[in-house]
Parts: sequence; C-alpha cells; structure tokens
Amino acid sequence: MNRILVTGATGQIGSELVPALRKKYGPENVIAAWHKTQPDRELLAGGPFCVLDARDSVAVEKIITEYRIDAIYHLAALLSASAEKDPQLAWDVNMNGLRNMLEAARKFTCSLFFPSSIGAFGPSTPADNTPQDTIQRPTTIYGITKVTGELLCDYYFRRFHVDARGLRFPGLISYKTIPKGGTTDYAVEIFYAAAKHKKYECFLKEGTRLDMMYMPDAIRAAVELMEADPARLMHRNAFNVAAMSFSPEELYHAIKKHIPDFTMTFQVDPARQAIADSWPHRMDDSAARMEWAWRPEYDLAAMTKEMLEKLSHLR
Repeated sequence: MNRILVTGATGQIGSELVPALRKKYGPENVIAAWHKTQPDRELLAGGPFCVLDARDSVAVEKIITEYRIDAIYHLAALLSASAEKDPQLAWDVNMNGLRNMLEAARKFTCSLFFPSSIGAFGPSTPADNTPQDTIQRPTTIYGITKVTGELLCDYYFRRFHVDARGLRFPGLISYKTIPKGGTTDYAVEIFYAAAKHKKYECFLKEGTRLDMMYMPDAIRAAVELMEADPARLMHRNAFNVAAMSFSPEELYHAIKKHIPDFTMTFQVDPARQAIADSWPHRMDDSAARMEWAWRPEYDLAAMTKEMLEKLSHLR
C-alpha cells in the first residue's frame, strides 16, 4: 500500500484508523474522506482530507485518480440501530457505497478493506463459538447489508481479481468517539457514565452476552489483514475476529473494581434488545488465527483499566 483512502474517516473506526495509518505509512499518503460529520482538529491537521459521498461514483473515481489511490478502507455505513430507523437509506449508503468502491477498485487496481460485523449473523446461527462458515440469516437491514457486502466482495475477488479483504467485527469499544447508533453502544456509554455520573441505565437486559473488542485491537486487526500474505488467505473476506465476551453486569463489576460507588440499573430498549438477541455470544476466530496469525492483546480487565484511565478527566 502506497496511497490509502479511508471513507467514513470521522466514524468510530475511522477516527482511530486514520492516525494509525498515517503514523505507519506517512501523513501525506493517507487521505481521510467523510460525508457529513465535521472531523476534529487532529484529523484535519494530520494529513490530506476530502469530502466524499461514497454513493457518488463519479466523485469516488475522481478522488481515486486525483490522489493516485491504491488501497481503500471503506468504512462509511449506517450502523445497526440507526439503519433500522431508515432501512432505505441504510441500503443506499451501505450497498451502493460499497458497490461504487468495488467498481473503482476494479477499474484502478486498488485493494479494498470492508468491515463486516457480528450483525451478519442471525437467530438461527449457532450463538456459541460461531463458526467461520455457518448459516447467516440476519433479521436487520444492517445485517442484510453486511451479508450482501461479504458476498459482493467475494464475487469481485473471484470474478475480477479485486484484492478485497474484510473482518467480522464484534462490538467495538473506544474512548475517542461518542456512540452513533450501534446496538453494542452500551459498552461505550457505560464508561462515560461511570466516569461522569457514577451511575448508568443500561438499555440491554442482564445476561445479554455479546462479543466485544477494544479499538486498538480492531485497528491492528484491520491493518494486519491488509498486510497479510495473500497466499495464506483461504477466506480473504469476512474473517471472524474475537477478543472478549461479556454481559452488561460483568462489565459493570469490572468497572466497579475501579469505581466502588458506581451503580447500574436496567431500562430495556425492546428494539435494540431484539437485535442483540439475534447476534452471537462469541465467535470462533480460529480461521483468522491460522491464516494470518491474529491474536488480541486486550481482555476485559485490561480494556476496562485503560478506558477509565483515558476518561479520568471526566471525573
């Protein structure tokens, strides 16, 4: 990779991926693109940037030729809860945006990273040790776009030899960005609430166990996959990656070890609970471990300690 375009650069993943890529490949070689959300000063000052709607194929090709792009991290998408509020917009953004990026990758010989999700699974998928290759019948528009995206990336690889690669991310936890419509957002909100108010009202019920990952591991996984030897990749796309699995009360007790007077109550959001109930408890990521040596570095205790340290200024 010499010149990299990151769409959705102001989102949860992009806001941390862009600085990591700029540190690794040079600030001038990583172009941050966004559609609506204004980036912070660090992102603006850190290197080239542009405004781009991934649904505009002409604009996409213009940016790729102008900046001589040879690798794309396509992160622009509507997340699970937000997508359910406007399914037509979710399909437009998530699918037409990806199609345009794959077409551009085909025309200009770019590699492409596409983030899938635990949302690509559904209630008929095995919830424990969810296999790499298994039934996928999601019940949300977000999940449907992720499954379709996985298949489309595989098709472009087989049909057009586009070097498309991707991960099925679990819920992602970060101290740098405020949650924006994801079902696993409670696992971010709870840290802000603990640091600021020492109390939190959880929108998922007790016992809702979900796969989670701390953002530094997620960023490293994306970069390591794109740098992996293609000869070793049997799957190439939609790798399960896992780090930790916990319920809201387990996360609460991990935080309480650092903030003893922290309290949590429950006010279940039926819509988000239904989404969470359709997702795996923990994915089997043995394919990623075998094919490109994936290993997480953070568990629940290490992630909790660092999150609270990073948010200590809120206390």
